[in-house]
Amino acid sequence: MLIIVTILAYFCVLLAFSKWTTRKADNDTFYRGNRQSPWYMVAFGMVGASISGVTFVSVPGMVLVSDMTYIQTCLGFILGYFAVAFLLLPVYYRLNLTTIYSYLRQRLGGRSYKTGASFFLLSKMTGAAVRFYLVCMILQTFVFDHYGIPFPVTACVMVGLIWLYTRRGGIKTLVWTDSFQTACMFTALFLIIYQAMRQMDMSVGDMFSAIANDSHSRMFVFDDWQSKQNFWKQFLSGIFIVIVMTGLDQDMMQKNLTCKNLRDAQKDMCTYGFAFAPVNLLFMALGILLVILAQRQGVALPAAPDELLPMFTASGYLGMAVVVFFTIGIVAASFSSADSAITAMTTCLCVDICERSSDERLRKRMHVMVSIVFIMFILLFRLLNSTSIIDAIYIMCSYTYGPLLGLFAFGLLTKHQTNDKYVPYICVASPLLCFALDKTIASTTGYRFGYELLMLNGFLTFAMLAVLGVLPDKTNRD
Repeated sequence: MLIIVTILAYFCVLLAFSKWTTRKADNDTFYRGNRQSPWYMVAFGMVGASISGVTFVSVPGMVLVSDMTYIQTCLGFILGYFAVAFLLLPVYYRLNLTTIYSYLRQRLGGRSYKTGASFFLLSKMTGAAVRFYLVCMILQTFVFDHYGIPFPVTACVMVGLIWLYTRRGGIKTLVWTDSFQTACMFTALFLIIYQAMRQMDMSVGDMFSAIANDSHSRMFVFDDWQSKQNFWKQFLSGIFIVIVMTGLDQDMMQKNLTCKNLRDAQKDMCTYGFAFAPVNLLFMALGILLVILAQRQGVALPAAPDELLPMFTASGYLGMAVVVFFTIGIVAASFSSADSAITAMTTCLCVDICERSSDERLRKRMHVMVSIVFIMFILLFRLLNSTSIIDAIYIMCSYTYGPLLGLFAFGLLTKHQTNDKYVPYICVASPLLCFALDKTIASTTGYRFGYELLMLNGFLTFAMLAVLGVLPDKTNRD
């Protein structure tokens, strides 16, 4: 009961933020926060928004299968954030965009615009719903099942609460609630680390020494080109992951576009770009610390890496305070990604698909509709109840970001015009070709693509636009 009371109290704080930020709220408030957000608040909140509830649980468990090599990808993230800050943000601010896909209409044409927005909606709805479903399952297993609360009620109530505190203020509310949720996430992380150290009578120095000397502390892989953990694969993929999944994603960019000017937005982007690597390093250090604790206490490690953190925290092994803050931590991490996803999809539908950005009644209806569809996807994943299907959905999301990379790269790096009518077919063909290449190369050589598949997908889209779409004039442009 204490956990449920804590979660309800947590939501009361979010609703208080919502009420405070929605005075004189209108569509510009919902979509762009009236372009008045302090850059440092956006930066702090974006750290939490970039770490979903799944990340909160999964990154500590990664050390069981890949040691601390994920830091190689995180180092690539830093350069990726700088690329977004100094290559993409100036374009978005110069054009005074509400959604980033509006750039595609101005540069390439109407079908390119609709295709980019549609790929975003498909990727975001499936990806965000899967992440939120997995967090709902953790809470259901460790909290709500104990009280006999059925899963559909859990999903409906949690999404309903997100709708409630975002329905008026939209992105302006999220800038402040994300900062609060990031603070909750860090509080939970540091408390869990402290309690694990306390269980083993460790000082801070002892903890660092134990982690550094553990076999799972390996960070860099330079000697195995076949490995998915190879440094250059991870590092270069990290750069492109940020460019695509932040710089070309309306969900991640919408809060950055609420800053007062371009300079503030760049300071915000670079600040949280630098912060992302040490934050993930802390999560991985926690994973090694829990492995050491399990070895000292004679506790068997879980078969699934994702169960490492829940095994110690939600079970009460580290104390009730950790149970409470673990619950708040994953709720904060998952809500800071789900609420912005719902808001971004609402914005995209109103501005890009319906092209009625000033219609407040439409915006409210779309917000309700997106929330309902979000719940339906969560319940569908519950019905399927298959890890392989969820993995397939994650893979599909990685495929759908490739065409966005190709579209924006073609628009930004060339001055050619396209035959706009071919763009939807190219954007569908590119992921299919990537899938065929991945299967063919894996069966003939044994090589399996990792994160670099995203770069291949973007390159194929770019190449097909160059070969099939370039015209000598603009007659076919919408």
